[in-house]
Amino acid sequence: MQIITTHLNADFDSLASCMAAKKLYPQAVVVLPGSMERRVKLFFDTFKPFEIKKLKEVDTEKIKTIIVVDTRSRGRIGELSHFLRPGVKVHLYDHHPSGEDDIKADFEIVDQIGALASLFTEIFRKKNIIISPMEATLLCLGIYEETGSLLFPSTTPRDVEAVAYLLKKGANLNLVSQFLKEELSKEEITLFNELLNSLEEHIIEGKRINIAHGTMESSQDISHIAHKVMDIIDTDALFIIIGMEDKLLIIGRSNIPEIDIGSVLTTFGGGGHWAAGSATIKDMPVNLLIDELLNIIKNQIKPLRVAKDLMTTPVISVQWTTPIKEVEKTMTKYGINAMPVLRDGKYMGIITRGVVEKAIFHGLQASRVGDFATTDAYTAEEDTPIMEIEKNMVELNQRFVPILKDEKILGVITRTDILRNLYEELIRKFKLSQIKEEPSEEVRRNVANLLQEFFPEEVYNILLSAGELADELEYGAYLVGGSVRDLLMRVSSPDIDIVVEGDGIKFAKKLSERIKGKVTPHPRFATARIIKELIKNGKTIDFHIDIATARTEYYESPASLPKVETSSIKKDLYRRDFTINALAVKLNAKDFGLLLDFFGGQRDIKDKRIRVLHNLSFVEDPTRAIRAIRFAEKLGFRISKHTENLIKLAVRMGIFDKLKGSRLYEELMLLFKETIPHNAIKRLKDYGLLKIIHPKLEEKEIKELLTKAYEVIQGVELLFLKEKYHVEFIYLMVILWQLEYEERVELLEKISVPEHLSKKLISDIETAKKSLKLIDEYDPVKIYHILKSLNMETLILMMIYSQKWQKQAISFFLTKLRFIKPLIKGEDLKKIGIKPGPIYKEIFEKIMNEKLRGNLQSKEEEIAFAKKLIISNY
Repeated sequence: MQIITTHLNADFDSLASCMAAKKLYPQAVVVLPGSMERRVKLFFDTFKPFEIKKLKEVDTEKIKTIIVVDTRSRGRIGELSHFLRPGVKVHLYDHHPSGEDDIKADFEIVDQIGALASLFTEIFRKKNIIISPMEATLLCLGIYEETGSLLFPSTTPRDVEAVAYLLKKGANLNLVSQFLKEELSKEEITLFNELLNSLEEHIIEGKRINIAHGTMESSQDISHIAHKVMDIIDTDALFIIIGMEDKLLIIGRSNIPEIDIGSVLTTFGGGGHWAAGSATIKDMPVNLLIDELLNIIKNQIKPLRVAKDLMTTPVISVQWTTPIKEVEKTMTKYGINAMPVLRDGKYMGIITRGVVEKAIFHGLQASRVGDFATTDAYTAEEDTPIMEIEKNMVELNQRFVPILKDEKILGVITRTDILRNLYEELIRKFKLSQIKEEPSEEVRRNVANLLQEFFPEEVYNILLSAGELADELEYGAYLVGGSVRDLLMRVSSPDIDIVVEGDGIKFAKKLSERIKGKVTPHPRFATARIIKELIKNGKTIDFHIDIATARTEYYESPASLPKVETSSIKKDLYRRDFTINALAVKLNAKDFGLLLDFFGGQRDIKDKRIRVLHNLSFVEDPTRAIRAIRFAEKLGFRISKHTENLIKLAVRMGIFDKLKGSRLYEELMLLFKETIPHNAIKRLKDYGLLKIIHPKLEEKEIKELLTKAYEVIQGVELLFLKEKYHVEFIYLMVILWQLEYEERVELLEKISVPEHLSKKLISDIETAKKSLKLIDEYDPVKIYHILKSLNMETLILMMIYSQKWQKQAISFFLTKLRFIKPLIKGEDLKKIGIKPGPIYKEIFEKIMNEKLRGNLQSKEEEIAFAKKLIISNY
C-alpha cells in the first residue's frame, strides 16, 4: 500500500500537493495527520477534489511506501512518523530548507521555490500530465496562499510562470479570490487589536524584530492576521505568539533572508522557509518564550559591521611639524582631502584640504600643520559599530573618522565608505530580499560558489590556503584584477594574482611552502611569483601565482613611471586601469568569496563597457589608451564616451610624445597577440594614435595589409603545424615592411623594442623580400633549398606578400617538403662499396633532390639510385 501525507494543520499548498501527488501515484491513499485550516476544509467539503481517508481506515501493516509532501520534518507529520520504519520506502516532495529532524527519503524532489504547488505544476508540464480546471484552481490556491498572491519575498519567477500555465489550463481566479479573501470575525478583530497593543520592537545587530502576543479561546487559522499586522508595521521580522487552551502557537514572518523564520521555529518543533513558518509548543510563560526567541535570533544573525570591517588601512598621515605647503603637495599627490596629523607617533588631530588652502591663501604656507589641525574631531575604535560612526559623522558634519587603538592610528573611515555601506543596506532591504533563489546575493556579493565551480580543484585549494595563511599573519588577502573579471565573465584565466595588505614577499614564501611551489621574490617591487606544477589534460604545466603587496602610486609628471608605496586594497584597486579590472575577491576565511567592487566594475562588465577610474588616467599612463582598445576588441566591449574623450584629450595634449621605456612596445605586442589586428589598428587610427607610433603609418594602407596577414595566419593555423611562432612579431613586420630602412629603425626605437629583437625583425624582413625574388618558378628542389633555413615568422611573412602560386609553394614546403629526408644511411652506402668521404654528402644531396621531385619513394629505390650514380659518375 502507498499513502500520501503532509504536515499538521494542512493549508492550501499542502492540500494541492496531496492532490498533485495522487495524480503521480494513482494507487496511493491520501491520509492527513491532523485537521485542515478552516478555509481549506471549506473548499474541500465544497468541491471534494479527491478522497481522504482517516488513519484508522488504513491497514497500516500493509504500508510499503509513504509519499510526504510540503514538509520534510518528522515532527510535523504527527502519528504517521511512527510508520517511517525499516522496509517502508519514503518519497519526499518539499520546498522548505533542511533541518535536523529531516526525514531520510529513498527518493526526493526538493527545491526552494515559493510554493510546492509550483513545483508539481512544473512536473505536470514537463510530463504532459493533463489537469482539470478544478485541479488547476486548487494548485493556484496553493501558490497564491503560500506566496501572498505572489507578493511575499519568497516568491520566485517560477511561481509566476506556474500561475500563468495554470490559468491557461482553466484555473478560476474568482474562486481563488473568494477562498483567500476573508473578513475578520469579531473574535479576530479583538485579537488583532490585542496584538497591535502588545507589539514590542527589539533591535538585534541593526535588524528590527517585532514580537506580539495575544489569546484565543478556539483553535483556528490566524495566518491571515499575521499578514495584516505585517502590512501595517515597518519591520524586518514579526513573531506572533497566541495562547490557546494548553498550548502556544508561534507564527513568524520575515522580510529579510538574514532572519530565517523556518530555521528559528525548527528549534520549537515547527518549520517553514526563511520568509514564513509556524510552530506549536506546550504552554509556558510568554516572557520566557520571548527571551528564548530573541536568543535564537541573536545566534542566527551575523554580528553588526564594525569599524575594522570598513576602514581603510594603512593610512597616509603627516607629522605635526610638516609645513602647510608640503601637506598641500602630499594631498595632491595622493588625491586625498583629509589626513591624520601625528605627534611622536600618536594621533593628534585632522587636517583637511579646505583648511590647508585657506592657510596658503593667507600666506601661512610655512606654518606647521599641527597648529591648524582639528584636535577635537570625533574618533572611533576598531570595534565601534558602523551605525554609531555613521550617526556621529552626520550629526557632527565630519567627513573623515580616524580609527584609533592606544592613541595610534589603525585606519580611517570616509564619507564615501559610509555612503557605500548605506547603499548596500538599502539594496539588501528593498530589492534583493525579493530574490528567493539567491537570498544572500547582495551588493557585497559573495562568489565563493563561483570560485569553486570555475577554478580547478587544485587552484581553488590554493585560494583557500592563501586565505588561511592571511588569517594567521593577520593580513588581508585578495584575488584581484583580470582573474576576477574573467571569473564574473565565466572565461578561463591562465594565472591568478593575489594582493595582500601586508608583506607580500613574506606571504609568498610561506604560501609557497604550503603548496609546495617555487617562489621568486622581487624585493624592489614588493612582489613575488610562485610557480606550482599542476596536471592539466594529463600534462604537467607551470601555474603562476603572482603575489603583491597592496600599493598606491603617484606620477611625478605626465607619462612618467609611477612611484609606488604600500597602501590598502581600495587604494591598490584605484591605481588600476579600468573599472572592470578593479575588482577583488577576499580570501580570508571569515569573508571568503566576498566580492569588492568600489568603482562599478560589475555594472560595466554587465553593460560591456570600458571605463577609466579617474580623469587623469591617460595623462598619467598614456599606454592605457592602447590597452582600452585591446580590451574592447578582445572582450567585445565598447569604450565609454567619456573615456574616448579622455583618450582624444591626451593625444591633443601631446602626452604620448613623452612616453619612454618599453611600455608602448609591450602594449602593442599584446594588442597584436590578443585581438584581430586590423580592427584594432583602425581604432588606433580613429583616435589619432597610429601616427604616434610613426607619422608615416597614417599614409599607408595598414588595415588592408593586416587584414590579409590575419587571413594568412588563420590559414596557417588550419595546417596544424607543431611549431610555435609569434603572431605579434609577424604583424609588426607587416607594418615595418611599408617603411624605408631608416624609418624602420626609427619606429623600433620609438616603441623601445629590445635591440637584439630589432635587428632580427629588420633582418627577417630583408630575408623575406630576397627569398620571394628567388622563388621564380615552382621547382620543389629550389623551393626547399631557399626556405629550409628560414624561421616560421619569416615564412608566414613571405606568404602574406607572395603571389598565389608562391604562397602555395611555401604552404607545400611547410606541410610536406621540409619533412622529406633520405631513408638511406651511411651503412647502406658502405654495403654497396662506397667508402666514406666527401662523396657521401654529394650522393645524399642528389638523393634528396630526387625525393623532393617525387622520384624516389622507398629505401630500395634510393640504393638503386646511388648505385647508378656510382656507375655513371664515379
